[in-house]
Amino acid sequence: MNDFNHKSVFVLDHTPYFGISSQTSVNLDFLTSKSMLPASPLPIISKSLWTCSVEATVEYCRIVWDLFPMGKFVRFIVSDSAAHIVNTWNATTQNTVHVLNAMSMIGTPPRSTGQVTEYSVIHGLRAAIEALAEATEFQRDSITTIHAGDSKKLINRGRIICITSARDDASMKSLEDIVHTVLIQQNTISAAHEDSLMISHVHLVIVNICPANTELLVSNRPLRDISPIFKSEIHSVRASDISNLLTHLILSHYDLASTTVTGIPMKEEQNASSSANYDVEIFHSSIAHSVILGNELILPKSTKEGANYETVTLKWCTPRGCGSSEMQPCLAQYRVTPVDVTSRPSSCLINFLLNGRSVLLEMPRKSGGKLTSHLLSAHGGEIFIHSLSIARSSLEDPPSISEGVGGRITDYRIPDFGTLMQRFKLIPLRPTPERPRDENLSKLRRKIYRNTKYWPITLGSTILYSVRQFLDPLLTLIAKPELTDEDIIQCQQVVYNLVGLEARHEHLPLPSMGHRLKGSKKEDQYRLFWSELEILVATSGSSVGHKTVLACIRECRSRGSDSTEKFTFDPAHREFDAQEAAHKSNVIRATTDSPMSPPSAVDMSAIGKKLTSGENKSLLDIITASEKNVAQKRLDFGGRLCTPPGQIAKLYPNLGAKDTTAREVEMK
Repeated sequence: MNDFNHKSVFVLDHTPYFGISSQTSVNLDFLTSKSMLPASPLPIISKSLWTCSVEATVEYCRIVWDLFPMGKFVRFIVSDSAAHIVNTWNATTQNTVHVLNAMSMIGTPPRSTGQVTEYSVIHGLRAAIEALAEATEFQRDSITTIHAGDSKKLINRGRIICITSARDDASMKSLEDIVHTVLIQQNTISAAHEDSLMISHVHLVIVNICPANTELLVSNRPLRDISPIFKSEIHSVRASDISNLLTHLILSHYDLASTTVTGIPMKEEQNASSSANYDVEIFHSSIAHSVILGNELILPKSTKEGANYETVTLKWCTPRGCGSSEMQPCLAQYRVTPVDVTSRPSSCLINFLLNGRSVLLEMPRKSGGKLTSHLLSAHGGEIFIHSLSIARSSLEDPPSISEGVGGRITDYRIPDFGTLMQRFKLIPLRPTPERPRDENLSKLRRKIYRNTKYWPITLGSTILYSVRQFLDPLLTLIAKPELTDEDIIQCQQVVYNLVGLEARHEHLPLPSMGHRLKGSKKEDQYRLFWSELEILVATSGSSVGHKTVLACIRECRSRGSDSTEKFTFDPAHREFDAQEAAHKSNVIRATTDSPMSPPSAVDMSAIGKKLTSGENKSLLDIITASEKNVAQKRLDFGGRLCTPPGQIAKLYPNLGAKDTTAREVEMK
């Protein structure tokens, strides 16, 4: 087991400071009527920092153990004047009941007595490093069956999540240095003991919390590599927000995704004769979303209210039974767990599914309408989400690349696929002792995965690659792992040119045959075009350059093309100002424009500024009038342009010459 998810350790600060109030009032939901309210107002009731920490961490573990009954281990260590071990790597202690019982025995944080007592979270961090050097049952089996009893060959990684409260950033830096030092010392000890594992890598997550009325004195810091065997990140939140933070972190820690089932009909608790629609959020493996095939799919993502992560919204469909006639082609299935397990809508949905019912979930198509993409159903007392196949059924005729027997698909992107294969050509390398085995193969797999997250198979299912003449060089540059400043400028210029194309109300030149959007409205074409472009850039990379280009696309989409001011961006963010945009546009147009090319958006803005200097017209009025005049003009007959003045132009000047030539050939 070589991932960070196999072993995680929570270190909870149990010093006297964590016994103070979080200054967040508790909502007393049970006081629902005026008759139940006391005569005198109740004092504000709030949880302590310790209670907020325990509740959030136990909920984190509940989600982990619900989704991964085996193979994912979480330990708890409480730290005050010493380290208190709450549970072990033994499977019998890996459950919330054991953890909560042990927490109740530990009790609330001790009160400060004024005596010299070394209360510190460092005791727990030392114990956490020692715990990572212990083998789990899975690791012991792996040592025996795979590594021939040699424990030093096992890749042993782990994650430590420390919840504490520090005075400043310097204190956090001190904690990191101490953990790093203890890690090196522990590996030195493990090297001399056969029953102790070497720790390959540690991921330290420090969560700094404070009461709601206290200023945050510790800065957030993203994940950073401290050494080849140690990396850390820092999060600083108020105690009331720690639950949302850990819910956000668990998605990346265990590669999970959020799905919100919307439109669930439920009867009102107060009035059984009426019903209302509710939403329930569930967590599951992210593969349940990514495994779906077909380019008709646009996941309807939105940012979760009150949180910093995205959730996919799927609509409730008519419930069905689990009979053979209701079976759907399934690509994968993964366990699910509700995010708010105590809410009434979550409880109703869980009971509904556990009673043998199944629910289809639908999502929108790019071309309009909806399609069934997932299924919720229970098996053996556990609820699973099933990813359904929305591509061609395997029972149909196999698709064909060329005309012939079998299949009806003929517009595969064969040249693009050939280019893709050339980019990822493998060359044998001579093995060397210093190079890890299959290192380059692993790198190539990651590179292929990144470059094929969104890769439409057919031209009929994509707009971008059908009008790629407007997107070069963006399509080539965006595939790079990192973008230079010059690459960003070129990609942004392509985006600005596309906005200008849309502002001129021009149809996208889609292929005349076989494309599903041929003949549709311009608005629909551009809407789907921008959506697909945003998906492509978002899935191509996560570097600063990719994020800058993505922000540029979203900015242009949000502002529209009503005013040329919307093409001006802050140079400090690596984006164009008006003068640089005009210069780049002139350079590109000088090499790519034809005599019949329409004026660029930048040229139009310059003309508009000159014309508006002496007239009482807005820039939008002048651009609209200019575009209207250009649209009303009709190109002259080509033959008339080639005929000298005063002569009549012939419609088919070469028609007679071709007939004479044909007769001469027959006579010969």
